[in-house]
Amino acid sequence: MASTPGPPAQADPDWEGVRLHVVSGKGGTGKTTVAAALALALAADGGRTLLIEVEGRQGIAELFGMAALPYEERKVATVSPARLGLPGTGQGEVYALAIDTELALLEYLEMFYKLGRAGKALQKVGFVDFATTIAPGVRDVLLTGKACEAARRKAPNGRRAYDAIVMDAPPTGRLTRFLNVNEEVAGLARFGPIHGQAQAVMRVLKSPETAVHFVTLLEEMPVQETVDGIADLRAAQLPVGGVMVNMVRPPVLDAAALDAVDGDHREEVAVALGEAGLGGRSRKPETVRAAVEPLLGPLLAQAREHAERVELEREQRLDLQRVERPTYELPLLGEGVDLGGLYRLAGELKRQGAA
Repeated sequence: MASTPGPPAQADPDWEGVRLHVVSGKGGTGKTTVAAALALALAADGGRTLLIEVEGRQGIAELFGMAALPYEERKVATVSPARLGLPGTGQGEVYALAIDTELALLEYLEMFYKLGRAGKALQKVGFVDFATTIAPGVRDVLLTGKACEAARRKAPNGRRAYDAIVMDAPPTGRLTRFLNVNEEVAGLARFGPIHGQAQAVMRVLKSPETAVHFVTLLEEMPVQETVDGIADLRAAQLPVGGVMVNMVRPPVLDAAALDAVDGDHREEVAVALGEAGLGGRSRKPETVRAAVEPLLGPLLAQAREHAERVELEREQRLDLQRVERPTYELPLLGEGVDLGGLYRLAGELKRQGAA
């Protein structure tokens, strides 16, 4: 009697000891989706994860089918290995926070300068917008600082408030500047609370407890931005994590079929179509050929297009291999990413060792 196949094998996690996962990628690669899936995967064994959004787009709320998130940490999901299609027990929680720059600055002013009502008065006269416009480095200190504070925070029982933090960071093009806040604020504040805050942030961001992951597609521009982004992080001595290849399409043709695409195979394809019944009931070769002839050109053109895409993806995979970082592949979800799809992606990340 044949045995029932068990759940797919699960790799050992690659990021033991990492508590702050920063997720970036070129626009359009699905970095917010991957960040949310990573948060679910990290919580699946019974942990507590905080998912942070810093760009004000409310993408996390949309993914989880919720109203806009307020500036507070709110539970968005309960997750277990079974929910991800994996073996194991336990149940974890994912919380989410959409950081509001204005409220973060008021919180900062109250924390370090005890401004209280005066801070709210500054808000009314537009000081917050003024401050973050003339000193964008201050804005980034506030955003990264909130994530780093959550990573260090302890609960009343002395344990960490969260087992992992996942930050949905800005796109690759401005990632290094966003994370390298100490350099950004050096010319603005060489001492005092904001300088101390920047130093504390950098201690977390450059520690072994942080990893910066990149989301890409198997396309030339996203892959090149990923390669460049990793080089920039290394130059800034920031910790590089893994590469998450999103929206990978399944193979349609096997290797032999791909090799045969370049030849003239109209006759063979016509015969195969006829044998599949596309030529109608007639057995006459000329009748069958006449029936399938209109299909030959489009089918062969699609095969050539598929072969070209497979070759391009092969080249992009080689480029990604050269950065020598752990790489994970997530499938293209043809029906779009609903909550079920999000859990499926989380299961893939967990299975491949990303969490």
